[in-house]
Amino acid sequence: MNDIKPETFDFTIEELGKRNIKSPIVMSKELGDSIANYVRDDQFVRLDAGVNLGAQPSLKRSQVLELAGPREMIYFQSSHVHAGIVSCGGLCPGINDVIRAIVRCLYDRYGVHRISGIRYGYRGFLPEYNYTPKFLDPSRVDNIHKLGGTYLGSARGGGDKVSEIVDAIERLNLNMLFTIGGDGTQRGSLEIAEEIERRRLKIAMIGIPKTVDNDFAFIQKSFGFDTAVSKAVDVLASAHMEASSQHNGIGLVKLMGRESGFIAAHAALASHEVNFVLIPEVPFNLEGYNGFFHHLERRIEARHHAVIIVAEGVFQDQLGNDEKDAGGNRKLGDAGIYLRDRIVKHFAALKHPKIEINLKYIDPSYIIRSAPASPIDSIYCERLGNAAAHAAMAGKTKVVIGLVNNEFVHIPMKAVVSHRNRVDPESSLWRDTLDATHQPALMVNSFD
Repeated sequence: MNDIKPETFDFTIEELGKRNIKSPIVMSKELGDSIANYVRDDQFVRLDAGVNLGAQPSLKRSQVLELAGPREMIYFQSSHVHAGIVSCGGLCPGINDVIRAIVRCLYDRYGVHRISGIRYGYRGFLPEYNYTPKFLDPSRVDNIHKLGGTYLGSARGGGDKVSEIVDAIERLNLNMLFTIGGDGTQRGSLEIAEEIERRRLKIAMIGIPKTVDNDFAFIQKSFGFDTAVSKAVDVLASAHMEASSQHNGIGLVKLMGRESGFIAAHAALASHEVNFVLIPEVPFNLEGYNGFFHHLERRIEARHHAVIIVAEGVFQDQLGNDEKDAGGNRKLGDAGIYLRDRIVKHFAALKHPKIEINLKYIDPSYIIRSAPASPIDSIYCERLGNAAAHAAMAGKTKVVIGLVNNEFVHIPMKAVVSHRNRVDPESSLWRDTLDATHQPALMVNSFD
């Protein structure tokens, strides 16, 4: 499914100019002295960790990812910096942790004392909304990681008003802007960065990828994903209890996943109590001799209960909604309610044998999205935020911070928004999901 070849992208990172200022962060350039080290400009990470035995081709600079972290020489003079932070799109566990980390790193490590929080997404830059920026310092953000949601407020849309946003950035005299958001947000960030470049302004644009679906290109894991899986497992435990406590009980849970089934697959693996996982990447039929309903009937007859996960992006070809939300994403029809009604209708129509079911439907999406980050995610967000601050102070721009092969790296925005990751039906992840659920590899009657 992820058939985009990495070698078709240039992973070189753009910089605002030469770095001539000694970093105020005291670190070491020597190994083995028990002092944390600066990151050198010749430290890179390979995107593809797999190797074939035999001679390996030499790699070009454009084919490797730049290691994130503090540089010995930086671009910005700390006392001159005015930084902005904005969070856009839907909620996701960990947004506040990222905000907190950026503020504390800039303020405490670099001595940047002018930090503004832009309220309610890109709309906070537009005069017609009249949202005043929030002044940020460690005293204001120290406890926000304990809360869900976003301290700055969030909203979809507004990112297409590129010229007006850059006008506002100029009025605020920002030197760097940190954008916390998903695919649409980072596309907007790239367009804003390009307009900044056209105006010959020296403003660093740094993206922190936010998608609970975990589908950003090239990035190993998005923040909030671990929390989402953990919360989903709690919901699945309740669904299993409801289903197993009834004769012919069915627990149906809809989980996030507009175009990818990563949360659904991981939640099923962690739960050990899920019998069917329906995701956008794997085709299936509802009706027919090898369709989902046939296998659900066999499960009910054998065990008298079943737990089903359906990702929100399933059935969209049947639900047929072409409308877009304010952020430019296609509005989804409700896959959970659609499947619930189809299951009820199917079993009500059965005559021989007649099977009476007791179905409980749960949609925990907004409860999960608004939750505080789990400890694992909170650690991840702290490190993402620190890496973002270091990148900005070094004058990096048009860059997204990501985790690749367990290393924090700089990835060009253009590469990150080029496509979305999806679950590969031939991957070990999906193979293990099938092992956990015992569902058939394919629930299709035939391929045309």
